[in-house]
Amino acid sequence: METSSGPGPTSPSGPLRFGESERAVLSLRTLATLSTCAWHAGGADRGEEASQVIFSTGSGELEGTDRPPLGVADLNPRAGCFVLNAGQESFHRSTIGTVDYVEGQGNLTVDNLRNFAGSLAAAKNIGVDNIFLPVDVQQKIDIVEEKLNSSANEFSARIVQNSDKFKNVMDKMQYYLMAVGVIMLGLALLGFVFSVLGLQFLVSLLVIAGWVVLTVTISMAGGFILLHNVVGDTCVAMEEWVTHPQDHTALDDILPCVNVATANESLHRSEEVTAQLVALVNNVIVNISNRDFPPGFKPLWFNQSGPLMPVLCNPFNPDMTARKCGPGEVTFSTAPDEWKRFECQVAGDAGSEVCTTVGRVTPPAYNQMTAAASISMGLYEFGPFLMQLQDCTFVRETFTSISVNNCPGLERYSRLVYDGLMLMSVSVMLSVVFWMVHTRQRRRRARCGKQPG
Repeated sequence: METSSGPGPTSPSGPLRFGESERAVLSLRTLATLSTCAWHAGGADRGEEASQVIFSTGSGELEGTDRPPLGVADLNPRAGCFVLNAGQESFHRSTIGTVDYVEGQGNLTVDNLRNFAGSLAAAKNIGVDNIFLPVDVQQKIDIVEEKLNSSANEFSARIVQNSDKFKNVMDKMQYYLMAVGVIMLGLALLGFVFSVLGLQFLVSLLVIAGWVVLTVTISMAGGFILLHNVVGDTCVAMEEWVTHPQDHTALDDILPCVNVATANESLHRSEEVTAQLVALVNNVIVNISNRDFPPGFKPLWFNQSGPLMPVLCNPFNPDMTARKCGPGEVTFSTAPDEWKRFECQVAGDAGSEVCTTVGRVTPPAYNQMTAAASISMGLYEFGPFLMQLQDCTFVRETFTSISVNNCPGLERYSRLVYDGLMLMSVSVMLSVVFWMVHTRQRRRRARCGKQPG
């Protein structure tokens, strides 16, 4: 008795043959593949669109739904580049302005030191009626002048060196930040174009390059947050130094103090020479101009006559403490006009002039006295500056000005650069992800389009 193996596959028209069965399995596989493609192209929640894709009779191409996010990802690096560019330009301008201000303060100090040294040298050569400063005072002036010029040269060299160092660092930093911004923006634009055009190989290269540049940018952002903290710490250190000045700190790289010993000696010598010049002029006025010598008593006699000349006010007591002017004394500023009233007309050879009119001083002696008064006034007016050198007041004032006027901007702009770098890093990272997603979707579309219908 024959055994039956059971009924085989059937169709509406009867049992399927072997060829028909193979074609049915292939159709089921094709349907599953197309369903998967439709799922990825339109999403799981869009059943109608998936059905249209599966049962459509067109070429099988799908409309992409990823271009809007790709365009948004392209806009983000542009925003980051704008923030980075604005931040680095503001930070560079603020930093260079601060460095220029410090350099200007330093140059002003150097100029004052050199001018003071020049005033001392001029005082050494001042003479009235062939009477000059004592020899020992002239020797002391030579010593102080040499120290002042040496301090001025050293101070100027340090100021220029520090300024050049800061400016070189800031120029290089600006260059690197601009280069990173351009590279990141260029990668974003090229990645967008290559993704839209479907250049998969170039997109893959850009993805690799994007991750490398992204790593560099994040590292730079980390470095800039450190710089931001350094700027803040430096501003705090300036404020603390203003309150409690110290010698040989890291702030000397910004603006150093002048050697204290040189400043002290310069101040003492300034007071001494000023008092000596006043004494020299007053000695001539009291013992020669205001005396009535007999006619043959030359060179002390030059036919002086008339009211007595006022003496020059000495601003220092014998112990170099401050002194107020007494009655009948003229100050440094009023002396030329007051003494002019006692100048006489002269006749005779140079060096042996004789007054032909009423007066107490000849024109050459008047010029010498006014020159001595002018030099004395210059030395006296350098006193406050020299006192500032003693306690480094000029550095304290400079740091105070920087803390109030420059530090807020420096901290704000350094933070803005960091924000720009981080924004660009995140934007490019998102762009790389969208490039990768877009490329995979295009590959799926291409594969789906080639499936047999």
